[in-house]
Amino acid sequence: MNLEFTPEEIAFRKEVRDFIETNYPKDLVGFGAREDLTREQFLAWHKILGKKGWSVPAWPEKYGGTGWTSTQRYIWSEENARMDTIMPLPFAVSMVGPVIYTFGNDEQKAKHLPGIRSGEVWWCQGYSEPGAGSDLASVKTTAVRDGDHYVINGQKTWTTLAQFADWGFFLCRTDPTAKQQEGISFILVDMKTPGIEVRPIKLMDGTHEVNETWLTDVRVPVENLIGEENKGWTYAKFLLAHERSGIAGVARSKRGIERLRDIASKETVDGVPLIQTQDFARKISQLEIDLTALEFTELRTLASEAAGKGPGPESSILKVKGTEVQQRLTELTLEAVGHYGAPYAYGMEPVSGNDFGAGPDYSSYAAETYFNMRKTSIYGGSNEIQRNIITKMILGL
Repeated sequence: MNLEFTPEEIAFRKEVRDFIETNYPKDLVGFGAREDLTREQFLAWHKILGKKGWSVPAWPEKYGGTGWTSTQRYIWSEENARMDTIMPLPFAVSMVGPVIYTFGNDEQKAKHLPGIRSGEVWWCQGYSEPGAGSDLASVKTTAVRDGDHYVINGQKTWTTLAQFADWGFFLCRTDPTAKQQEGISFILVDMKTPGIEVRPIKLMDGTHEVNETWLTDVRVPVENLIGEENKGWTYAKFLLAHERSGIAGVARSKRGIERLRDIASKETVDGVPLIQTQDFARKISQLEIDLTALEFTELRTLASEAAGKGPGPESSILKVKGTEVQQRLTELTLEAVGHYGAPYAYGMEPVSGNDFGAGPDYSSYAAETYFNMRKTSIYGGSNEIQRNIITKMILGL
C-alpha cells in the first residue's frame, strides 16, 4: 500500500479545505457532535454540498456521485473531521439512497434521488421494533396488500430524528407464513400519510433524538415497494453493510484524539500535565495504535469498493472496532476533564446569559458525548451480532 499522497491529491486536499473554510456556516462551527440541533441546522451543510455536487461522494457518477477515488473520499472525510462539520445524515445518503439506485426502478430513482442529493428531503429508518432489535428478522409490523395499496400496521422504535422526517424506509412483514427472513418487504413511506404517529422518547439528559413510531392502517401505494415483495431482507442486509462501514468514524476519532491530547496537556495531576503521566499516556498510545490499525482496514475496504466490490463482512469489523474506539475515546476525554464533567445540565452552554459552566469550555460536552456514545455498540446491529457475522462469514465457523 502506497501511503504517500500524490501532488494531485495534495492539491485536492487544499481545494477541499478551502471550500470548507469558505462555505461552512460560521454559526455551526463547533456543533458537529451535538444531537439537539434544529432541522435547518442539520441540513444547512448538506444543502451547500448539494449545490456544489459533493453531497453524495460515494454514489456512482450516473446518480450524482463525484467520481472521486477512494483516496479522495478519505481526504474528504479527514478535512470535514478537522472542521467538525455536520455531515449529511446517513439515513438518506448512505442507507436508503444506495438501496434505491441499486434495487429501485427508474420511477423510484427519478422521484427520490434528487431530494436526497439536495438535502431537501429528510429520511428516517423504520427497522427496529420493541421485540426486534438485534433479531431484526423477527419484525412484526405487517403490510397487507389491498388492491394497489399496502395497509401497514405496527410499531417501530428508536427511529432517530423521525420528528423531522419527510419519508421513511420500513421493513414490513408481507408474508406471515414464510420463514422469518423470507417474508419481509422493504417499503418507502411518506411520513405525512394518515395513521402515522411519531412519539418522542426523551433520554435521561432531556434530549429528543429518538422516537417510537406507530403505524395504524397506513395506506401506502404498492409502487413504493422496493424490488420484489418478500425480498426485503436482501435489501436490508445490503443497507446495513453500508451503514456499518460508515459507523467506523475513523476521521472523527483521529480528530477526537487530537482534542484529547490538547485537553490532557492542560489538565494536571499534582502539578504535572496529565499527558505526561505514565498511566494516561499509555491509554492514549494504545488507543492511537488501535485506531491506526482500524484506519488501514478502512482504507483497504475503500480500495475494494473502488474496484467495484460492495462492502462485505469486513464492514462488521469496522463497526465493532470503530465503536469500541469511539467509546474509549469519550471515556478518556471524560476522565481527562475530571470533576469538571460532573455538573452536566442539558441545554447549558459554556457561557449562556447568567449561567456559567464549571471549568473550561472543552469540558462542557464531555459528559454529554460520553453518555450518548454508549449507543454506538448497539445500533446498526449490536457488536455481539457483528462478532457472530465475522465468525460465520470470515472465519467459516
